Amino acid sequence: MERWEVLWPGGPGFFYDDALFPPGTDAFLLGAFPKLRRGALVCDLGAGTGLVGLLLLAREPSLRLHNVELQAAPLALAERTAAANGFSVRQHLGDLRTMEDLPETGRFDLVVSNPPYFPEGAGPSCGEETLRLARSEAGCTIWDVCRRAARLLRWGGVFAAVYRPDRLCDLLEAMRTQDLEPKRLRLVQHTASSAPSLVLAEGRRGGKPGLTVDPPLILHRKDGGDTEELEEIYFRRRGEREDI
Repeated sequence: MERWEVLWPGGPGFFYDDALFPPGTDAFLLGAFPKLRRGALVCDLGAGTGLVGLLLLAREPSLRLHNVELQAAPLALAERTAAANGFSVRQHLGDLRTMEDLPETGRFDLVVSNPPYFPEGAGPSCGEETLRLARSEAGCTIWDVCRRAARLLRWGGVFAAVYRPDRLCDLLEAMRTQDLEPKRLRLVQHTASSAPSLVLAEGRRGGKPGLTVDPPLILHRKDGGDTEELEEIYFRRRGEREDI
């Protein structure tokens, strides 16, 4: 079912479909992770319905955003989301491994990605082709994503991704192989005592070795409520999220 949701009352909103890419915590975490500067040129690789890009624009409306997505149905929702909010976003339909029509190659300041987490044939099974491509590396691998990110970024540009902790070595190896030197890492935990469930990583094209590990991002307090940081990530400090 198609839905429309706002980030905060009177704020920007987004379209999504339960059968395509329902909004997840990982998208919100990635949208809050990179440092942003006014007017930066940004590309979301594997943008889905465009939620991560919208979250970045909600933080910094002056960004110049490009979405790259393999599947037409989610990208159509991304286009409608941009139009509904009055954002000018370039939408690119195609395979990030082979597409050649991105005009700003070598000039992007920031590339973000919420890539497929599982090797092809691994992870939770899903009969829907759209979700299968989103969750498994049937359409592209983490090495494909890092290779394209490195080609898009200017020298000194930043790549940011959210990924699974059990595949952290794969992510860091793929980044370094493509000269995206890992510079910042943050583990995400449901509670202060639980094992990490996600990892946020940032690399710099042509950066010098030297990795900063931020304090873990804790999602829930002992009483089960959301932490203040998670509330800020979900824009609840600007008002409770609501369905329209």
